[in-house]
Amino acid sequence: MLKSACTAALALLCLTGAAASQEAGVRPAPPAAPITAPRDIPYPGTIRLTVDASDTDHRIFRVRETVPVQRAGPMTLLYPQWLPGNHAPRGPIAQLAGLVIRANGQVIPWRRDPVEVYAFHLDVPAGVSALDLQFEYLTPTDGEQGRVVVTPEMLNLQWEKALLYPAGHYASGITVEPSVVLPAGWSYGVALERGTGPGPVTGGGVLHSLQPVSLETLVDSPMFAGRYYKQVDLDPEAAARGRPPVRLNIVGDAPENLEIKPAQLQQHRALVRQADLLFGARHFDRYDFLLATTERMGGIGLEHHRSSENGVGADYFTQWDEDLNAHDLLPHEYVHSWNGKHRRGADLWTPNYNVPMRNSLLWVYEGQTSYWGPVLAARSGLLTKAQTLETLAMTAAAYQARAGRAWRSVADTTFGPVVSARRPQPWTDYQRAEDYYTEGSLIWLDADTLIRERSGGRRSLDDFARRFFGGRGGRATVVTYTFDDVVSALNAVQPYDWATFLRTRVEGVGQPAPLAGFARGGYRLVYRDTPSSVFKDEEATRKVTDLTYSLGLVANREGRLTSVRWQGPAYAAGLAIGAQIMAVNGQAFDGDRLRAAVRNAKGGTQPIELLVKRGDQFRTVRIAYAEGLRYPHLERIPGAPARLDQILAAR
Repeated sequence: MLKSACTAALALLCLTGAAASQEAGVRPAPPAAPITAPRDIPYPGTIRLTVDASDTDHRIFRVRETVPVQRAGPMTLLYPQWLPGNHAPRGPIAQLAGLVIRANGQVIPWRRDPVEVYAFHLDVPAGVSALDLQFEYLTPTDGEQGRVVVTPEMLNLQWEKALLYPAGHYASGITVEPSVVLPAGWSYGVALERGTGPGPVTGGGVLHSLQPVSLETLVDSPMFAGRYYKQVDLDPEAAARGRPPVRLNIVGDAPENLEIKPAQLQQHRALVRQADLLFGARHFDRYDFLLATTERMGGIGLEHHRSSENGVGADYFTQWDEDLNAHDLLPHEYVHSWNGKHRRGADLWTPNYNVPMRNSLLWVYEGQTSYWGPVLAARSGLLTKAQTLETLAMTAAAYQARAGRAWRSVADTTFGPVVSARRPQPWTDYQRAEDYYTEGSLIWLDADTLIRERSGGRRSLDDFARRFFGGRGGRATVVTYTFDDVVSALNAVQPYDWATFLRTRVEGVGQPAPLAGFARGGYRLVYRDTPSSVFKDEEATRKVTDLTYSLGLVANREGRLTSVRWQGPAYAAGLAIGAQIMAVNGQAFDGDRLRAAVRNAKGGTQPIELLVKRGDQFRTVRIAYAEGLRYPHLERIPGAPARLDQILAAR
């Protein structure tokens, strides 16, 4: 009776409330005024930008910026939101603080746009010719806040994080004169020409000036700087042969982290030669690899047209054989200069950094780059053929087991950077992550071996790369493309129904993993009870026990589950990420004991017994699994053409 009365009263209240709203004439607020769209006209004058990065104790970049103006009235300044290479609106606006705008010594009020929160509106008073901006970019002081970009020994300055720019213009039409204040004694690498100086400034730092460039070029030209710095020439004959220079700029936690051994130097130089042979031309006027060998600054792999940001462990050179996964980082980012920067999907190019980018062709941009990265690593000797085959086996196994392909296409994963923002997921193999990267690489292996097969070995995807990405040498230009352009270029290399080939693999749902390239290349995926050397190296680097293809789980050194395969044995037993294995068959957990339990259970009838903790609760879990340990390998198919060997061989 009481419940019915309350329900009736609530209904009456809702009706009277709705009536009152209608009587009051409630309407939605009008939309905010649109921000001026970018136009392809030069912005008058040159913006002067100084980033004081000398406060390594607090890890703060202090920004001073002078923006010329031509007239009084409304003006909008933008903080970059859609950052190249991020594939999502990730500009760290929350880390901008202390913004003050002055003109002729007077403070000018600003107001943030209520919808486009990366936009700041102001009214320029009469008689003002320039705005003086100051603010801080508060870089993360701990890894939990984001990627650490400043340490006592080094820093990574990405200019777009430390500037505002005027709305209404293409980034290519805005000229900026940049400078940076670094701690005394530091050196830097950047793909920009130096200006006057350097010179000391108040506070003990040193001002380094750079020549004016377009905003587009500036954002494309980050800086690595450090107390310990070394530059290595990767093409000593470039000047004599009229080629653009390619250099490796290294910063490290300590001096010994800079020391590249002669054999390693030759492998990195071979990378440049092999890329020349693949693409046929250097479409840039210079290229600077920026490489941080560090345990203190956050890792990174980010492409640019004339440089790349690369973060590896401090022992990259000193323990060369222990982190093989890092060996194709530089090849991957170098390939991006051609694929992703010089050639770019038409809907991914935007006139400035606050126009949304669209990712529909990332399976070319990232997928084919993920194919060429390991291939160039093998051709240059950064990875051996055996190591590359082992890496490919792991990729093949991952996508063969990818449960999410039953409902989600590779094309749909190109929305992943926006949809999931690269946050951890509870069921990655079912939800799917950014699979356009590595599943994309399998699609391009399929295409490469198909071209080789149908052409009788006369043509390959190398011919597509030269035709499609090569371009003219010495010019840093952007040329966009569409799906039809990709199909047309493939047909020019080898006639085939490439549109159907690509749409089936990229847009299809419920398709098997694209592993045909392995069989056509002379290999098949098999599982054995011992891991490959690359698999073991990956486990050691991640500090985990990886039983994905047996129990269907990955556990860290404390037994906490970091991955559980969708509908695998561990899933069927009720396990999920976050649970912690405390004991295995009655004995305290460790990785070797868990592996031994799986090995010993092979062919038997006794389940593997785990004591599992979740929160403050303990329970015993029994997994009925008797197939033993399973690790992916590639095995040669007797008598089949060894096309994959040919693909990996040096040119």
